[in-house]
Amino acid sequence: MSPEAIRNLDALNVTMNGGSTLLNIVLAFVMFGVALGIKPATFIDIIKNPKSILTGIACQLVLLPALTLVLIMLFGDWISPMIALGMILVASCPGGNISNFITSLSRGNSELSVSLTAFNTAACIFTTPLNFAFWGKMYLNFAGNRSIGALPELEIPLGDIFQSIFIIMGIPLILGILCGQYLPKVTKFLKKPLQHLSIIVFVAMVIIIFKGNFDVFMKAIKYIFLIVFIHNLLALGIGFTTSTVLKLPYKDRRTITIETGIQNSGLGLILLLNPNIFPEVGAWANNGGMLVITAWWGVWHIISGLTLAFVWRLRGRKEAGEE
Repeated sequence: MSPEAIRNLDALNVTMNGGSTLLNIVLAFVMFGVALGIKPATFIDIIKNPKSILTGIACQLVLLPALTLVLIMLFGDWISPMIALGMILVASCPGGNISNFITSLSRGNSELSVSLTAFNTAACIFTTPLNFAFWGKMYLNFAGNRSIGALPELEIPLGDIFQSIFIIMGIPLILGILCGQYLPKVTKFLKKPLQHLSIIVFVAMVIIIFKGNFDVFMKAIKYIFLIVFIHNLLALGIGFTTSTVLKLPYKDRRTITIETGIQNSGLGLILLLNPNIFPEVGAWANNGGMLVITAWWGVWHIISGLTLAFVWRLRGRKEAGEE
């Protein structure tokens, strides 16, 4: 892909025209729905099954963002700074809820999947802004020293990201856990509709991003597809390789592979579409590369996850022979 085409991708402009507040409110409801399925007892598994839980946490919160930076360095001039930062943002997000469904399809350890999703979702209030700020600054220093791409004066908005995540995720998360614990009838009534809402919200965000920019996206589709394919393959490989080296049970290997390869890119899009975090003017205005990478990740990881689950089901290994 030519440097001019990459610049056109970064210049892709998406404005919410006042709709970001509504989007944040909707995400708060989505996160409330996610939290309805999180039981305090779930976290007891960290004590009961520490090796698998800690391996999954390390893969997602440490190894994925760290090796994402290594991959970005290997890409060099082939990607723009905004595309690189989009990859780091995706790697900084917690696991997606669809990972529980895909784990079940692949005959993995569903209890481990739920525990990892619950922990990473609760922890993302801190881990997402900290990881994005830390690895983002590492990349900006690297790119500045190597003079990679047109590097604007960017300041990673750690405080703004933390504040937004706490408001749109932290508070609904706490309320959802309390509701699930003390209001079981209300939880049962709300859980399914809010799960459906999360799918609708993600589809709506993808449409918002590509509406009016479809021609730019289509010219870059092969380029974007390849970057996301390699990045997602790296994530899946981190989960499977690490859990295999540590000789975890085969079901746990499948689960950790899926948990590491499925990211909550919807959260990344919410952050990117929030003008209080990434202003629509100034250095962050041309963040189209971040938007497209994050949006396509949300589509591709579902395809790759379902494909992997299908392959594992076809193999039909008996548990005794797998471990």
